[in-house]
Amino acid sequence: MNVQGEVIQEVNILVVDDEAVIRDGCIKILEKEGWNVKTAENGRDGIELVRDKNFDILLLDLMMPGINGMEVLHEIKSLAPSMYTIVITGYATIETAVEAMKMGAFDYIPKPFTPDQLRIVVKKALANKALVMEAEFLRAEQEKGLQAIDREKSKIRTIMNCMPNGVLVIDKDRKIALYNPIADKLLNISGDDPIGKDVDECIECKDLLSIISETLDGKRNPNEAIVSEIEGNNAIPLMAHVAPVVMSGNEIAGAVAILQDITHQKAVERMKSNFVAKVTHELKCPVSTITQQLNTLLEGALGELNEDQVKMIGRAKLWGLGLITLISDLLTICKFEAGMTIGSKALLDVREVILETVELLKPQAEERRISINISLDNLPGIVADRDGMKEVFTNLISNAIKYNNEGGGIEIRGEKDNNHLRITVSDNGLGMSSEDQKYIFDRFFRVKNKMTRNIIGTGLGLTIVKEIVESHCGSIEVKSEEGKGSIFTVSLPRNMD
Repeated sequence: MNVQGEVIQEVNILVVDDEAVIRDGCIKILEKEGWNVKTAENGRDGIELVRDKNFDILLLDLMMPGINGMEVLHEIKSLAPSMYTIVITGYATIETAVEAMKMGAFDYIPKPFTPDQLRIVVKKALANKALVMEAEFLRAEQEKGLQAIDREKSKIRTIMNCMPNGVLVIDKDRKIALYNPIADKLLNISGDDPIGKDVDECIECKDLLSIISETLDGKRNPNEAIVSEIEGNNAIPLMAHVAPVVMSGNEIAGAVAILQDITHQKAVERMKSNFVAKVTHELKCPVSTITQQLNTLLEGALGELNEDQVKMIGRAKLWGLGLITLISDLLTICKFEAGMTIGSKALLDVREVILETVELLKPQAEERRISINISLDNLPGIVADRDGMKEVFTNLISNAIKYNNEGGGIEIRGEKDNNHLRITVSDNGLGMSSEDQKYIFDRFFRVKNKMTRNIIGTGLGLTIVKEIVESHCGSIEVKSEEGKGSIFTVSLPRNMD
């Protein structure tokens, strides 16, 4: 790879993943390409390696014990701003990919991956790095604006035409300075020769034009790119990365847009959601039947049971109910991923919903001698989805019962705060550590210690709560202390469109 006579003779790659099989596989695949590969089994070791050595590419696992991938990504951004990060994740949803890209990641690759998939994504990152280095050189040599790049047009055109992503370069006057064939295909750039013409006349994608305008205005951090999912030509789903070209004196000379076709990722996401939905639907009916039959045995329909039999069947029934809850939660998650976050909204009395939920969960509370005190007087109505709100408070109150002590208490309070309605559900039960609180809303995360190991749960309830609350333009937060209980606060707008 040449950049104006300077030759980069070697490529250095760092793999940070807690799975040895992933690290070993990456070494075998990447070293065959003649690249140097180093590995680390956790985020902290990876950060130390970045401090000691320059790497071109970082392959980073998001889900690791200790410091997780997102925290590593945040820390290395200041240590090695020119290093390209490719996220490795077993939870490769568009949502997590976009979140990582907003923090500076270039791309992602889902587990499990094939050798070809790994080679392609690394080569794509190296190609982008080559283009950025070439642009940096030209910017340093020519400070009169992006039109000066014409002197090096053939060289840059060769690089751009070989790139797998669309590239569009706009000067400070909103004129198209450069573009490659992929960008033309993804955006359907109009005109026989769009170079030098106003971008608004050549491109119909309003979302991209809006992002370009925001970038050229210079109101954002000059080192910060805007990452957004947009619709390209023929409704092609695209992931757009738009960054300013900053000259000396922080003058913005233009903008560069990288456009990635995410049609395949969307298709995989739909297949995964459809598969989970079908499997969970097929499981729910037989599991419900088994649970009902166990309940029939407990009621003595086939004869009196001794104490050990009652205990064993009761435990089996409890696990069956837990499995039914898991199936329902998975179906709900599938709906979220399909964009069906909430149902119809209407004026709603939250107090009525909470009282109905408490009445439903009252037998569970009485069984554990847990008192529930409610203070929800004079609360204004909100516009919300009734089923969604019931799901939110069923999860929060149910957790307050399950993770409480025998004979404990629960407080449910509501108050008006400016334009928001705040509901707190607090208990004086087991509580959780500050470390656990960081992940409490993550999918499948559960607090695991000797006090909670016998409590059945899916690890999806609070994820669903957060999704529903945020879909109502609200927020949820938690405060907790081990051995003293937890306080969950839901904040919802009082007036919604």
